[in-house]
Amino acid sequence: MIPMRALTAILGWLLMALVAFAIPAQAQQADPGNAPPAYSTLADLLENAESRQQLIEQLRGLAADTPAAEAASAASSAAAEKPSLPRQLAQATSQIAGDVGTQLSNVAEAVSGLFSGSAEAASSFDMAAFTEATINLGLVILATVVLFLIIRRLAKPVFTRISQWSLNGQGLNPVLRLVLCVALAALIDVLVVALAYVGGNLVATFAVGETGALSTRASLFLNAFLVIELLKAGVRMLFSSRYEGLRLLPISADEASYWNRWIARLIGLVGYGLMVVVPLISAYLAPTLGQSVGTLIMIGAFLYAVVVVLRNRRRLRDALDQKARKASMAATRVSLQLFARTWHLFALAYFVMVLGLTLTRPADALPYVLFATLKTLATVVVGMLVSSFLTQTIGRRIRLSDDLRRKLPMLEPRLNSYVPNALRIIRAIILITVIMVVLSAWGAFDLAGWYASEAGRELIGKSVSVFVILVVAAAVWLGLASLIEHKLSPETGGGVPSARAQTLLALFRNALAIALITMTAMIVLSEIGINIGPLIAGAGVLGLAIGFGAQKLVQDIITGIFIQVENAMNTGDVVTVGGITGTAEKLSIRSVGIRDLSGTYHIVPFSSVDTVSNYMREFGNHVGEYGIAYRESIDEAIDQLKLAFEDLKASEEHGHKLLEPLTVAGVVALADSSVNIRVVIKTTPGDQWAVGRAYNRLVKLRFDEAGIEIPFPHTTLYFGEDKQGRSPAANVRVLESSARERRPEAARADEPAEGIQEIADPDHRQPSEDDV
Repeated sequence: MIPMRALTAILGWLLMALVAFAIPAQAQQADPGNAPPAYSTLADLLENAESRQQLIEQLRGLAADTPAAEAASAASSAAAEKPSLPRQLAQATSQIAGDVGTQLSNVAEAVSGLFSGSAEAASSFDMAAFTEATINLGLVILATVVLFLIIRRLAKPVFTRISQWSLNGQGLNPVLRLVLCVALAALIDVLVVALAYVGGNLVATFAVGETGALSTRASLFLNAFLVIELLKAGVRMLFSSRYEGLRLLPISADEASYWNRWIARLIGLVGYGLMVVVPLISAYLAPTLGQSVGTLIMIGAFLYAVVVVLRNRRRLRDALDQKARKASMAATRVSLQLFARTWHLFALAYFVMVLGLTLTRPADALPYVLFATLKTLATVVVGMLVSSFLTQTIGRRIRLSDDLRRKLPMLEPRLNSYVPNALRIIRAIILITVIMVVLSAWGAFDLAGWYASEAGRELIGKSVSVFVILVVAAAVWLGLASLIEHKLSPETGGGVPSARAQTLLALFRNALAIALITMTAMIVLSEIGINIGPLIAGAGVLGLAIGFGAQKLVQDIITGIFIQVENAMNTGDVVTVGGITGTAEKLSIRSVGIRDLSGTYHIVPFSSVDTVSNYMREFGNHVGEYGIAYRESIDEAIDQLKLAFEDLKASEEHGHKLLEPLTVAGVVALADSSVNIRVVIKTTPGDQWAVGRAYNRLVKLRFDEAGIEIPFPHTTLYFGEDKQGRSPAANVRVLESSARERRPEAARADEPAEGIQEIADPDHRQPSEDDV
């Protein structure tokens, strides 16, 4: 039982369809029967001079009032020709209600006349002829159906093999393989229907009735059989319940069996009813009754379809929601969720529209609905197949070869980020195209006329141009960015790129991206009809204003450009910039990022850079100064310095970093407590600090081994001299350490007295304990 809410919705859809698709009634005004003009009277008036003059004056007076009269008449005629929208709806509704009432009254009259048993009806109805015609038609129907089932049974192994190849075949894309197999199966299905049709014609011509003549009744059935079975073959292409590999729609076998059976029943009911039953009733009983029976068939088919749609509303909604949850793209997921909640409304609107067309246009409703439905289904299926083919072809994650991934490490992620976006755009275009074709099929939109118009051609041309521009820009960016990555990759034929190449190529890639985006945007705006001249002029004025208002920024950029051109520094160089010494980690067109020895990251704008000190150009020098005591031999110390250099040269870690032999500059200073000797070691750039640390260690080991003292700070106590040059004695008592006191007596007796200065004057009085 249909709920009241569903019944209300059906009635609403019915009213909307009747208003939208009915042919409004055109008001016909009956012309009054006017008498023929009195030509003789007019001739008499023109012959009389006085009456002729009066007529001329009257005509001139009327001519003076003509503009106002014409305006009034034009306004009244426009109002009469173009009624208001409420009046149009009222007229359409009235016409539709009249047509429906006429159809229902005809049904009632035909049924009442059929069962009233009037004498005229009884006399016109030949029961014997009707019985013979029924038997002959039954034999033709039986023979045609049996022949059709036998041929389909014989073709079953062929369908099975085609389905298996569609599921398990190799060498083709799955979508292409599915389309090819479905097309081949459809061709075989059409041949089966055609053979059954030909066999039925032979049976009807030579085995039933008068030999050699095809009766009208048999011809009606056979034509209906051909049309209906071809339609069922098209439905089997979508819902192949027995052969999974021949099913275009991605649904389960149970779902396919249910919808195939339901649609086949609906097609058979409407098709055989309108193409066989109605003509036979019109021929043998009454034309009015046949037309009424056709109306009842359409109403019954409508109620049957509504009941099926309402019963499956929740089930199909749940299935669509499940598919929406599995969708990878957000647009597809949202579209499926929206369609899951509104599909029954579209189905009800379709059936209401079909019923409205049948009631208002009974003559041509069926062919119109049939062709529009077939065009709609074909468009939707083709759109789904194209979208599925694109998804399986380029929608999956792109995997490049190992060699190409090694040379171009960023190409695969970039392609996998661009292709899904392009696929979304293509799907949107496919969806718009499908909607336009469907609307054109039902007469709501004239696609061919719109495309033939200037606006349509211009829009399509601009859309294609914009698409080509975007594709070319993306291809240029992919090519140039991949070329830059190829140059930057250390595993390519060019080897490890230099620091200068890395810096300049990175800056060039950023500049290329900005320039390409700007040029593409300008070209696209120009292509869609926007004048970019004011935009360019405005950008120039804005750039000038920014140049005056941000002089530091302009100075940063200009200085940065020249620093890069002069190759003053590159990423990874150890530099001193703006008083900061560290490693250059990041270079932009405006600033440089420095990481110092303590790990602090500094950003130094180029406008504050006066001098760039780069420690990484061509070579580096370790300049070392080593002090020895004054009593040591300078030559011996230099020999030990050279031996330490030989040890450094033999080192596996630092030997390859040395570029030239040791340079001994000689004694550079006679310092307060040391003699300073300078040496210079030339190393590869950036290795001077590590080489210097290693050399200092080896020098210390060599000096210790040779007994060469490396002086450290000393303190000298001076007690003065008398006039004879003698220095006074210093009364000093050295306290032994507690550690010496803890040693055994024998050990202490053997130890010499350390740290005790002998008295220069032997006659000097020894101090007592009280003196100390």
